[in-house]
Amino acid sequence: MKHIPNLCTLANLLFGCIAITFILDAPAILQTTTGDEYYPVLGLPQLYWGSLFIGLAALMDVLDGFLARSLQAFSPIGKDLDSLADIVSFGVAPSMIMYKFLWFSYMKEPGAMSTPLLVLAPAFLLACFAALRLAKFNQTTEQQKHFFIGMPVPAIGILVASFPLMYWLPSAFNLDLLFENRWLIYAVIGLLCYLMVSPIRFFKWMPAGKGISAWWPQLIIAIILIFGAPFMGFAVVPVAFLAYVLLSLMPKKNLEPLSAEL
Repeated sequence: MKHIPNLCTLANLLFGCIAITFILDAPAILQTTTGDEYYPVLGLPQLYWGSLFIGLAALMDVLDGFLARSLQAFSPIGKDLDSLADIVSFGVAPSMIMYKFLWFSYMKEPGAMSTPLLVLAPAFLLACFAALRLAKFNQTTEQQKHFFIGMPVPAIGILVASFPLMYWLPSAFNLDLLFENRWLIYAVIGLLCYLMVSPIRFFKWMPAGKGISAWWPQLIIAIILIFGAPFMGFAVVPVAFLAYVLLSLMPKKNLEPLSAEL
């Protein structure tokens, strides 16, 4: 029984690897029927499936934590294995998505084929900062019982995974056009990297206290997702993400002051 949470963690890793495979398989340039011209494509069906598998990885990440608490099956191996799976599913896979969006934004401009690959490298800062965030978490787990110090890596992965879905299924807000602006993409990468290593205390989904005074931030997020999804589609994910950040910045009684060593 004690190995069941680890099996869920391995499923997280498996789904993350499958997501990366789909994202890498997304076509980049297609040849016209005449054979003498090329045009860039974003490979949206593959990115779509990649996003869905990141979502499945997130589900396994939640499930392994739930089972570990229910079965009291905690171990150093499980802790390290969870971080290793998270860096793949919510660090590397989202980096590949941002890489594809950056590439597409450059390929739509004249002289795109001479674009140096280094301008696309910032996409992988997400994976680097995710690794740093997870390493810091493993060293300060005891101080983060009631809150996260820095944005949780799975939250970053879910946010980025929503981008291809928003592009593939554009809403009335025309948000899909934003993903063709490389400067906005660079800004989003920088912001997400900062949030992961910031000193901001983000609340956990399971609060330390009881009653509405402890649960109200989680209830607001749930209301946004439930009632916003029918009208906004996958665009509700960034809205919920923004609400998560803003609510975490507000003082809450269930968050203890940071200890001196932090």
